Amino acid sequence: MTSILDRPVTTTRIAPPRRVPHARSPRPVGAPVPARAPRRPADLHVTTPDLALSDKPAAQVLRAVRLAAPVFRDEIAESTGLSISTVNRQVGALLKAGLIRERSDLAPSGAVGRPRLPVEISVAEHLTIGVHIGYKVTSITAHDLLHRVVGAISVPTPADAGAENALTALAHSVSGFLARWRNREIRWVGVAVGGRVHDGGVVDHPRLGWSQAEVGRIFAQTLGYPVSVASHVEAMAAAELVANPEQRASFLYFYAREMVGVAFSVDGSVHTPSAGPPVIGHFPIGPTRLLDPHRTGQLEAATSDTGIVAAARAAGLELTEIADLHEAARDGNEIARDILTERAEVLGRAVALISDIFNPDHVVLGGQAFTDAPQTLPVVARTIRDTSVTAKRDVRVSRAGVTVQQQAAGAISLDALYTDPLGAIAITD
Repeated sequence: MTSILDRPVTTTRIAPPRRVPHARSPRPVGAPVPARAPRRPADLHVTTPDLALSDKPAAQVLRAVRLAAPVFRDEIAESTGLSISTVNRQVGALLKAGLIRERSDLAPSGAVGRPRLPVEISVAEHLTIGVHIGYKVTSITAHDLLHRVVGAISVPTPADAGAENALTALAHSVSGFLARWRNREIRWVGVAVGGRVHDGGVVDHPRLGWSQAEVGRIFAQTLGYPVSVASHVEAMAAAELVANPEQRASFLYFYAREMVGVAFSVDGSVHTPSAGPPVIGHFPIGPTRLLDPHRTGQLEAATSDTGIVAAARAAGLELTEIADLHEAARDGNEIARDILTERAEVLGRAVALISDIFNPDHVVLGGQAFTDAPQTLPVVARTIRDTSVTAKRDVRVSRAGVTVQQQAAGAISLDALYTDPLGAIAITD
């Protein structure tokens, strides 16, 4: 397994040779960024990201600044283990690239000689764009270099339009969203999507009916920016690493909403199998009371939002959306409560059994199947405890909460900058 963790980034094309970022001439505050022309096929840059905490010196320094800013150079050296001369070189390069800035207003008073200036992430100039393509809804977000969402919209995922037409429509929605950020430098676009992601951002998504869909090419060619494409559950696990990069213990990420899936992280790297992400939607669930009215016997069909709505309607509830079921449960409807409770039990058993296979240090639960029904989390916990062979399995709910899809797409959009900051800037300049 560990040999796969270190698999190299692959690209459909290598842009002109990387160069050392040049010193920037400051752009007046509020001045528009020149429009970027659509890229020719030969100029497209599409990657499958590393999804790992990088050991490159520039990446280590940038991560230290992101976590502790404003921070002095000697503090960076202490936290990273890099020599002070290496830190000084990397800080200088990151300053020239415009990724960090010095805080002269925080210079220690009374200092003799050259002042010690702390540095922090530059958040006023750079943005990345995250796109999470869901089964029903696609979220489009703008992120600063601290992984914060600074703007977001949602659009319906085109249904029955074919992959090419659907992706082109989504790329144009992103293009319209970019018009809001004319005064910022767009550095990268990250796309998180279900199904299997092949090298070059080519996607097979059976649920959407996509086969060999050229997600990366369509977005790169339409938008004119480098694009990274990754499986959405692996992207969610990567977002957990971004939020807590000092946590290198192994963890299993279990996601459930319209789709169910898992990802596994070891020593600061999300495991990306060469054969594609694990598929668990077909897992058998055993007998059910209210769930799975069509008797598929499969995990995803029974516990997905669509499956839950089908169960509610089969039980006589007149509703069309999962939100209606949650509202009915809050209003005291016993059938709605029982359906959500049974969903929690089925998911809890699946989490326990898969955790017993991987035996991670921690289990992280993500997706609205968990976060939109907090009253059922004790049921999930009890079922895991009763099913697992490990008596005290450490189970946590994702920090991202209801924004998990946005955070996942943001982690993919920032992956290149966090992995190789100077190289990424060289590509996009």
